[in-house]
Amino acid sequence: MNKVVLLLGSNLGDKKNNIIKALDLINYKIGRILKKSELIESEPEDYISKNNYFNIGVVINTTLSPIKLLKSIKKIEHLLGRDYDSFYSGKYEDRTIDIDIVYYNSILFYSKHLKIPHIAHISKRSFSKKILYELV
Repeated sequence: MNKVVLLLGSNLGDKKNNIIKALDLINYKIGRILKKSELIESEPEDYISKNNYFNIGVVINTTLSPIKLLKSIKKIEHLLGRDYDSFYSGKYEDRTIDIDIVYYNSILFYSKHLKIPHIAHISKRSFSKKILYELV
């Protein structure tokens, strides 16, 4: 079993419901949620938007490999209305849901599509630090 930390965010539509649906899908399709942070509101960072985010972090157990986990996360994001990925476009935009793999056990994993730990922007964002502090 692999211990994984995920961060979720939503700033379009029914943000709270988007997060709840994503958590349900994670628990059903990816792995059991062991711990959740509190749901917090934050302003967009690295781009301008009038839509604030709802953010939450979770610790899960999963049997999926990092790449299979990423593929499952992308399917969940697509099911919840996300049809682009800032990883590929290189720019940030409003989104119904965003799910980041922050940690996967204690491994370092770097590929064309995935970097673990995912800390480049997280260490600069106060909401991320607060959420991660609650989880660890």
